[in-house]
Amino acid sequence: MSGAEDTPKRSAAGVSGDESAARRPSASDVGGRSVSGAEASSSKRIAVFCVGNKLMLDEGIGPAVYDELVAAYDMPDEVTLFDVGCMGLDMLPHVRDYDYLITVDAVDGTGAEPGTIFEFEPADMARHTGAMQSLHDLKLVDLFDAAALMGYEAEGRCFGMQVENMNPLDLTIGLTPPVYEALPRLVDTVLADLTRAGAAVRVKATGETVGPTWRHVMEPEPTEGCA
Repeated sequence: MSGAEDTPKRSAAGVSGDESAARRPSASDVGGRSVSGAEASSSKRIAVFCVGNKLMLDEGIGPAVYDELVAAYDMPDEVTLFDVGCMGLDMLPHVRDYDYLITVDAVDGTGAEPGTIFEFEPADMARHTGAMQSLHDLKLVDLFDAAALMGYEAEGRCFGMQVENMNPLDLTIGLTPPVYEALPRLVDTVLADLTRAGAAVRVKATGETVGPTWRHVMEPEPTEGCA
């Protein structure tokens, strides 16, 4: 991929953990898990597709974002979260039913450090091979192209994180250390985009509305007790 217009924007989330959510970041199948909100705040219908396989280390970054969002936040009625797995054409109805689609996925071949976050236009993430492409075969732009042929229209945004290892020798649940450490910043990036789209996301623990200065905090990992 070459040329300035083909280069995705690197988010502040990939550079500075303290400023990532305040600055504009510059990314269930139908049978999988989905969660919708309980409070309406915007007329724009938004779907968040968290793409990936959590059994393949860093390829599970999308499902990891889904789990954090579900555990810590209440989404308004117009926002639905999907734990997608791999994107397929069976998701076409979502282009019809939603006005704005956010995709969260793993990316590779960017030359950046693992854990770096990128923002893509759908076309940037799809109509290329090699570096800076999604790890999954069907991209958001492919979905949009197919939907356009059927008369469906929607806007979209892709947030991708550079991975360290998505090809473990054995099926492995979890993320490599640099990707895990960057996970809160990716969650912040998605929350910031939802906020810009007009969605009032609330923190489950306090009921406060997520704002520009919000920072997601990971729950401590459970430790085994001493024998």
